[in-house]
Parts: sequence; C-alpha cells; structure tokens
Amino acid sequence: MLFNFSAQFVDQFTALNVFRYITFRTGGAMLTALIVSFVCGPYIIRLLKSYQTEGQPIREDGPEGHILTKAGTPTMGGFMILLALVLATLLWADLRNGYIWAALVVTVAFGLIGFFDDYAKVSLNNSKGIPGKLKLLLQMVFALAATIWIMSLTSSPLATSLALPFFKSVLIDLGWFFVVFGILVIVGASNAVNLTDGLDGLAIGPVMIAASVFAIISYLVGNSIFSDYLQVHYVPGAGELTVFCGALVGAGLGFLWFNAPPAMVFMGDTGSLSMGAALGSVSVVTKHELVLVIVGGLFVLETVSVIVQVVSFKLTGKRVFQMAPLHHHFEKKGWAEPTIVIRFWIIAMILALVGLATLKLR
Repeated sequence: MLFNFSAQFVDQFTALNVFRYITFRTGGAMLTALIVSFVCGPYIIRLLKSYQTEGQPIREDGPEGHILTKAGTPTMGGFMILLALVLATLLWADLRNGYIWAALVVTVAFGLIGFFDDYAKVSLNNSKGIPGKLKLLLQMVFALAATIWIMSLTSSPLATSLALPFFKSVLIDLGWFFVVFGILVIVGASNAVNLTDGLDGLAIGPVMIAASVFAIISYLVGNSIFSDYLQVHYVPGAGELTVFCGALVGAGLGFLWFNAPPAMVFMGDTGSLSMGAALGSVSVVTKHELVLVIVGGLFVLETVSVIVQVVSFKLTGKRVFQMAPLHHHFEKKGWAEPTIVIRFWIIAMILALVGLATLKLR
C-alpha cells in the first residue's frame, strides 16, 4: 500500500524513492508485524481465554507432564500471526504483484481450515477436531487453486518445471503433473509444520528460520543480476515475496514473545497449517521446492517419524519410537522441554545453512 501510494508522489518528493527498495520495505514489514503482535497479542489472548475456559484439549495418550503444565492454555493463537502477517504485507508490499496475493490467499485459506479444526476441538472438548479426510480434502482444493494461480503468473517453461538444487541449468518439465506436485508441496509443508507444533516455541522457531532463508531466496531469484550471477532461475516478480517472508518473520517473533515457555497461548492449527502453506507457496513460486525439503528438514524428520511409527505398528505391532512425533519421543526419554526446543532450533539453523549453500554450489 505504501509502495503504491508513494509511487504517485515520488516526482515531487524524491525521498519517497526509498519505498522502491525491497530491502527497506522488508525491514518495515518485519517491524510492523512485530509491533502489531506486541500491541494486539494481549487482547487476543484475553479474548481467547474468555471463550476457552478449559483451553486447548490435551491428548490423553500424550506425555503425562502436559496434563499438568499445558492444561488451560488457550489455542488459536495463530490468528495473532495471521493478523500481523496480513496487515504488514498489505502495508509494505507492492499490491500489483500477483504472487503476493497468491501467497496471502493460500495462507489465510489454510488458516481458516485450521481455525475450524481448532474450534471443533475446543467446542467438543477433544483433541481430534474436524474429520481428517475432510481437512485434507479442503487443503487439497485450496492448494490446487493456489498452484494453478501461481502457474498462470509464471512464464513458460518455469510455470510447469521443477528446478534441481546443485544443478545450474537443469529444468524438468512436469507438464500438468506440476499441479499435483504443487499440491503435494503446499499440503505437505502445511501438515509437516502442524506435526512439529507440540512444544512451546518448537514450531515457530524453525518457521522463522525457513522464512528468513526464503526471504533471501525470493530476493535473489527475483533479481535478474543476482540470479544470473548465482545461476539460479530468474522469476520476475518473485522478489516481492521477500516482503511477505519478512512480515512472516516479524509476526513469528511477536508470537514467540507469548509462546515462549511457559506458553501463554498455542498457535493451534490456525497457525501451523497456515505457516506451512505460506512456506510451501513461496517455494513453488521461487522454484525452490526441493530446497524447502532441506531448509525445512526438521519438519520432514517430524513427519517421517510419524509415518515410520504408524507403518511399523501396523506391520509388526511394535513401535520404533516411544511416541511420535519425534519431539515426544525425546520427552519420553526424559529430555526437558526447553532442551528439545533449543536443540531442534539448532538443527533447523544447520539445515537452513545447508539450504542456502545450494544457491552457490552449482
């Protein structure tokens, strides 16, 4: 909004040229999202507490300590993240950019799915929420629309192609199968973050780390000079997603203030599903879907632990882990919650550095 408004008066006030710079607007979006979170956070938490007298339902088969330490904590805190992210993006991004609207719409859409799931859990006082098949169907429908939208904004042959990290000129044209691939990326990222969200601060930290990496990637692939130097595929207009990612980092920092142990609020599916979808959609736009697997490797590990646990139990009747997802396994082994969270953050940062290295190692 500020970019579009300032463009009308830049001839009279040359100082407004500063709004042309993506880096400046990214910093502004990050700071704005942080301030919105700090200002609105306490009101949102009080509102959630007034409607959720018993807080988020705790899994009966979960770690025993959660019944004592987490009972009564309200959920749906992801609304705080979404509010800050949307307001900051609308204020600082170029609203003529289609990629911005695609990322915003898919993020909010997945947030709505998460909201209805959280509402079902709270209103029915159980940890299951809406039926899993219905939730997955809704995710696939929104991811389908988002993928087709992004493809329509992207020039050929990038629109339907898969880029491989470490290879500078390789493009695999998937044709219309790219629609299926895009759905898998967005839905997979959304649910992977959702599975990781189980301890205070555990999910939001890696989300911010991944968003920071994709802010850099978006800026580079959206700049013809830098993309040519790094020999990555140039995607005109993708640089504007740097502002979106910056807003996501700022919103995440603001939420972490209230989600740090002991958490005053949980993000719930409202936050986890939407944040994962945001990262997935940005990766599809920037043609770095496989790099997301590296950068978001922690989310992948959590998801794989659940798959391995389920398959093993169904085939052999035995469990590989004491409990899945993986962070609960370490809880069962006696690790303190802050220890698990910090160590998982360290893993996320290492994987982020590996993901960034793919930009140069080609």
